[in-house]
Amino acid sequence: MSHAAAVPAPTLATSGVAARAADLSRVYGEGETRVVALDSVSVEFGTGQFTAIMGPSGSGKSTLMHCMAGLDTISSGSARIGDVELAALGEKKLTQLRRDKIGFIFQAFNLLPTLTAAENITLPMDIAGRKPDPAWMNAVIETVGLSGRLAHRPGQLSGGQQQRVAVARALVARPEIIFADEPTGNLDSRSGAEILGFLQESVRAMGQTVVMVTHDPVAAGYADRVVFLADGRIVEELHRPTSDAVLDRMRRFDGRGRTQ
Repeated sequence: MSHAAAVPAPTLATSGVAARAADLSRVYGEGETRVVALDSVSVEFGTGQFTAIMGPSGSGKSTLMHCMAGLDTISSGSARIGDVELAALGEKKLTQLRRDKIGFIFQAFNLLPTLTAAENITLPMDIAGRKPDPAWMNAVIETVGLSGRLAHRPGQLSGGQQQRVAVARALVARPEIIFADEPTGNLDSRSGAEILGFLQESVRAMGQTVVMVTHDPVAAGYADRVVFLADGRIVEELHRPTSDAVLDRMRRFDGRGRTQ
């Protein structure tokens, strides 16, 4: 069991906001090398909502997700998960918050090749010294279609199956919020649609909160809401988006990533 398990976990709010940023800025470098990746961003991510973050390359969308997930430090402003201010946490409590309250899904899957699918799914909870709820774990595994693949190692699985393992790993611990960074970027269109459909269903049927960074208008069409960034600022939002509406909005960014 990890020693961090002995540290009391921060208590999150039970209100309708799973995460929020207020005047959040992230600046890299100084002088001539200074880059403002995020410029006074304020945004809320509602509990039980599927939000997509979009924008051209360099707009700050991945930086925003990393700051909100406690994977990157902020330069100024506020980033909160529930009512917990991330900047106020020491490294040990921040690590515990990420482990216990946040789920992560990345484009690269991030599975351990020596572990089976089942062992990869339960790994974060094993590290925390927690046991998954058997009924919940079985429901998640059945929903993502992994029942016959639990004894397989990642090298024996297709890309779509590996990403299903990553999604199941994120959901089994029942996190307060899941951050997904281009989760379908390495998948074919059919596998990507299956993953996106399951994420959508996890929000609608299970009350999960999902924040997804994507460049794909089709992927964004699965979300309840799309937040558009340009030049490190939020420039627009779409609610109940369609892929066509998202594509139309993305076309209004010029070649330098600025909105028109």
